[in-house]
Amino acid sequence: MGHTSLEKIIALQKKTSRIRNLCILAHVDHGKTTLADSLVASNGIISSRLAGKLRYLDSREDEQIRGITMKSSAISLQYTTGGNEYLINLIDSPGHVDFSSEVSTAVRLCDGAIVVVDAIEGVCPQTQVVLRQAWLENIRPVLVINKIDRLIVELKLTSQEAFTHLQKILEQVNAVTGSLFTSKVLEERAEKDAEAQSSCTENSSADQVYDWSAGLEETDDSDLYFSPDRGNVVFASAIDGWGFSIHQFAEMYSQKMGIRSSVLLKTLWGDFYLNAKAKKIMKGAQSKGKKPLFVQLVLDNIWNMYDAVVTRRDKEKVEKMVTSLGLKVMSRDLRHSDPKVLLSAICSQWLPVSRAVLSMVCEKLPCPAEISAERVEKLMSVGARRFDSLPEKTQELKKAFLDCSADETAPVIIFVSKMFAVDSKALPQNKQRPLTQEEIAQRRELARQRHAERQAANQSAESPGSADAGGTSTPAGPARGAVTDALCAQTEALSVKAAVEEENKEHFVAFARVYSGVVRKGQKVFVLGPKYDPSLALRALPEGCSVADVLPSIPHMACCTVDSLYLLMGRELEELDEVPSGNVLGIGGMEEFILKSATISTSPACPPFTPLNFEATPIVRVAVEPKHPSEMPKLVRGMRLLNQADPCAEVLIQETGEHVLVTAGEVHLQRCLDDLRERFAKIEISASEPIIPFRETVIRPPKMDMVNEDLGKQQKVAVIHQVKEEQMKNPEGVQVDSTGLVTLTTPNKMATVGVRAIPLPEEVTHLLEDNVELIRTMEQFSLFAWEDKTLDINQKILENIQDFKVKLESNLQGHKWREAVERIWAFGPRRCGPNILLNNIEGYRRPSVWQCLEREKETERAEIRDFDNSIVSGFQLATLSGPMCEEPLMGVCFSVETWHMKISTPLAQQDSVDEDSQPAEPSNDDQSESSDVHETSSNRSRSRVGAAGGSVDCYGPFSGQLIAAMKEACRFAFQAKPQRLMAAMYTCEIMATAEVLGRMYAVLSKREGRVLQEEMKEGTDMFIIKAVLPVAESFGFADEIRKRTSGLASPQLVFSHWEVISSDPFWVPTTEEEYLHFGEKADSTNQTLKYMNAVRRRKGLYVEEKIVEHAEKQRTLSKNK
Repeated sequence: MGHTSLEKIIALQKKTSRIRNLCILAHVDHGKTTLADSLVASNGIISSRLAGKLRYLDSREDEQIRGITMKSSAISLQYTTGGNEYLINLIDSPGHVDFSSEVSTAVRLCDGAIVVVDAIEGVCPQTQVVLRQAWLENIRPVLVINKIDRLIVELKLTSQEAFTHLQKILEQVNAVTGSLFTSKVLEERAEKDAEAQSSCTENSSADQVYDWSAGLEETDDSDLYFSPDRGNVVFASAIDGWGFSIHQFAEMYSQKMGIRSSVLLKTLWGDFYLNAKAKKIMKGAQSKGKKPLFVQLVLDNIWNMYDAVVTRRDKEKVEKMVTSLGLKVMSRDLRHSDPKVLLSAICSQWLPVSRAVLSMVCEKLPCPAEISAERVEKLMSVGARRFDSLPEKTQELKKAFLDCSADETAPVIIFVSKMFAVDSKALPQNKQRPLTQEEIAQRRELARQRHAERQAANQSAESPGSADAGGTSTPAGPARGAVTDALCAQTEALSVKAAVEEENKEHFVAFARVYSGVVRKGQKVFVLGPKYDPSLALRALPEGCSVADVLPSIPHMACCTVDSLYLLMGRELEELDEVPSGNVLGIGGMEEFILKSATISTSPACPPFTPLNFEATPIVRVAVEPKHPSEMPKLVRGMRLLNQADPCAEVLIQETGEHVLVTAGEVHLQRCLDDLRERFAKIEISASEPIIPFRETVIRPPKMDMVNEDLGKQQKVAVIHQVKEEQMKNPEGVQVDSTGLVTLTTPNKMATVGVRAIPLPEEVTHLLEDNVELIRTMEQFSLFAWEDKTLDINQKILENIQDFKVKLESNLQGHKWREAVERIWAFGPRRCGPNILLNNIEGYRRPSVWQCLEREKETERAEIRDFDNSIVSGFQLATLSGPMCEEPLMGVCFSVETWHMKISTPLAQQDSVDEDSQPAEPSNDDQSESSDVHETSSNRSRSRVGAAGGSVDCYGPFSGQLIAAMKEACRFAFQAKPQRLMAAMYTCEIMATAEVLGRMYAVLSKREGRVLQEEMKEGTDMFIIKAVLPVAESFGFADEIRKRTSGLASPQLVFSHWEVISSDPFWVPTTEEEYLHFGEKADSTNQTLKYMNAVRRRKGLYVEEKIVEHAEKQRTLSKNK
């Protein structure tokens, strides 16, 4: 890259109004990187002939091999239009669903987006996802309909058919945007109405008619949709290098036809035609069977070009076209055997795609200073905190965001969306720079001197007389020289080794954007973690303090110095001294302070930005270990680096000591493992088979048997016999009655617990899953309340908790759930999971989990037993690992119906002293979060006495027995009901042609997939198939589909939900029909049992299986002699 252009870019960085930050978003293989190549070529960074073939922004080797983008890369381009120079910070993002987290990191840093849609495939699943991500981040999109050449060459559509097809694609894109807009308007309307109702004191008894459409009619949505006449749509073929907006043709024809360009701009797209006699543009082309203006003036020309160059190869016609357009085509292009070379040579001069796209970007996308107040408030409001509930100093920073000023006084605010790894060789300071004339002369002189010394030494060694004359003293000279040479060689070797190690070291660069102020090299800044709270910091820090002062330590806040600033240029980095607001940049030396993303500021009042919206959920797990155990420290270091370098990957160390890597899908997993081997750990590693997650649950007793017969009396008798047999198996102290109530006594016979397991309705399970954060807040409030502390919860969270409670009550209807919501004791596992513990003990009162809603009411303190927390801990342990294969439970309610304590008062007192006198030691298990959560005031006074009296244990032996008893009771209660496994499910969307549908269905059915929907795309022979597929069966699925369909179908897998597997893992035939159908052994494969045993085998649990089947004595042909 030349120095002039770098200086020009540095000058343009200071003009905020001339900066455009944008990313390219699309479904996989819709042509994002090819389009980016054309834009990069316009700046002379790569040759225009290589645009589309080089894929410059795909700098990784595996990206080039697979042909898909795997990471977001940024490049700064300069473009001049209308006499103004613009700086365009372009970010190319991946389209594959496994890397959608990279899209989130790119979208956050931009103000606009280019959405690319394939002209044949239209709106695909990932197109909808990226449009939603752009919508959530409040950034303005523009549309590029790419691959129009495929309509001509592959589908062989006429220009009229292509026009209809393009209109349909535009409608599809606008339908997605419209649905996002509608849902937002209706949400806002519902909120306003709720506020109006609550503020309204008069309750009218008359029926009110609610009009949903009213909000939609009032709201302006004119800027929302894509339309060519609005200038936010470009039609292109990036591979052939051409693209145009209607604006270009309107200007071209206004000169030729003498019609104003403003009129042409309105009529070129739509149902208008040209009346040749009257020389007027008229409406109603379709009804009158006339050619629309767009077809006649635009598409026909392009179709004729392709016909002459590609289809017929008519040299005369081509030459005539070239001269009429006034283009210059090189003779070697005219003679080239590949017609596509000639086509791109003509089109890239006539309608260059870079000009169309970049001029649209400069005109239609906003500059950083035009950031909306709504977006600023959204970025600054972390979690459920409202903007107006933030401290006053923090709210003042909104002005700094909106001004986007680069003044000295403006606070520096930067958001880092991800960290990416860079080789030492790629850093600008380590690159070889060209030598100056003086340096070349110096080196020449040094080389001459060295050569002269070497010659003199050789001559002195060769002269024979010198040895006799000098006697014994002469050999000492060469010997000394040899020693110094050896020392020099040694030190050189050491320095080379150190340099090689330094070169191989991975450096991390923060991918960031400046929202306010000017960031300089060597500047001191605050690094604010995602959990940082500005209100706490402002209370703790002295007034008017700065980063340079010595400050007290604040949680989630660190002070650091900016090491280096980089301009991101695709595969290269350029060093900068300062970067003003509104620019995208790289920051070096932040690896010690930032894990994945963070906010950097010079003001402690700055809040951390809202976390990124990740569309993909990491679900695929593998255990990783080194081939040679001695290299374990290298693996640990490598995994730490990988965790930092990948926004979506997670690294865990399980209780078993396994190092587990969690990724979003198969392709993502492969990339992470390759990175570990080649970049971060640089050792040979072996990865286990994917660890497939399951959940355990209970269901209502089924009404049908395995052959779809009604379960009659005969079956019920058989079940009762089974229950009696199972009761005989139960250990001592465990009683299970016919209703499923399990009563269990502790080993010291001092406590008895009765527990029943009940399946939760599906809606309740989903509700608990969706509100994990709210449950965590409620739990935290209860914890603070029992420590006599107060936790400030803002009004919005309280409203959300109230809504959550109302929804739970509406879903838990019926006799057995009466008042169940008020009697919830705890949620689990980890105190916030999708299982419930109910308090159904008569006469036992304890504080409600909803006490954060009741704090306004002065309620008397509920009586609580000393061992309440032991029961909760037992429930947490039981829900964390179920009895089937030690996987977490889901959708189960444990109702505690009896709890008797036969314990003398002094022992109770002593035990509660034991429990409460010392603070709980921190434990790895989330369940034992704090043993002193449920202390009463009397307990506290007793605990003080106990503490004075002598040293005691934080858990008495009795509370431990109670935890174990509760855990076992829950497990037996679970086993008393029909047990089922739940499998994680992927939603699978496949686009395929009609001829490969059969083969694709065969692969789906083989892998336990279920087709939900199949529809044909209008105007094409493509089918869209939506199916669900268990994660357990998904490994190798994409490869198999591609192989079986010869590459004509490729699936996109996204984690969707958990689903109960209908078959019972412990099923044995009981009825006559089942015996007839399955035989006495019933040895046909039970899929659920297979899954369960695989998990048990992996965890080292007992598996009940036959080692040898059909054993027969070996027979030999000849008798033993």
